[in-house]
Amino acid sequence: MPLSFDVRRFESIDSTNTWVMAEARAGAAEGLVAVADHQTAGRGRLGRVWEAPPGANLLMTVLLRPSGAEPHLALAAVALAGRDAASSVGGVSCGLKWPNDLVVDDGRKLAGVLAETDGAGAVAVGIGMNVGWAPEGAACLGEGVERDVVLAALLSSLGGWLDAGWPAVARAYREACVTVGRRVRVELVDGEVFEGMAADVDDAGRLLVETSVCLRTVAVGDVTHVR
Repeated sequence: MPLSFDVRRFESIDSTNTWVMAEARAGAAEGLVAVADHQTAGRGRLGRVWEAPPGANLLMTVLLRPSGAEPHLALAAVALAGRDAASSVGGVSCGLKWPNDLVVDDGRKLAGVLAETDGAGAVAVGIGMNVGWAPEGAACLGEGVERDVVLAALLSSLGGWLDAGWPAVARAYREACVTVGRRVRVELVDGEVFEGMAADVDDAGRLLVETSVCLRTVAVGDVTHVR
């Protein structure tokens, strides 16, 4: 049965991820969606701040419960849906940069995706997509594109990916991941830095990097595409 989305809207909220995760712990059903005009404590990966002017961009989080699947596939499904919405509504072609960015062809960031788990099967997947505004060096869909139209397209696509099944999501993520096949610079959370060729993404969502010495498995880290 197709997933039904329950969309809740907020003029201002600390973080859509925080709100959805709290609702998940209280037993909320899969498909709960929080959408905000503005976030006062929006978060990116590794505790970074995610900011945008009020009403400018799409800021949303969806609750998924990916039974029998790695949590990263929930993030992958939302990222793929975001890519589809950017193309269908904004006419913008983009790929997926490991681990959680949507980037346009010249490498500029269009959106970021953040997944958080409760340890009991719930995954809150947030996406911040630059619709009408982008920080310096990033990309946006452009003036005149309506956030609600992007939201509707994203949720429609997400429903399709969830219906297709997790193996299909995993295959599509690998195909859309522009990091695979690129030379990359990896900075780990402990400060170690190394370079190599991004060979693949494994079933747990980790990046496999072929160095001159060995094949490295990266679960968490910052990755830069080396030109």
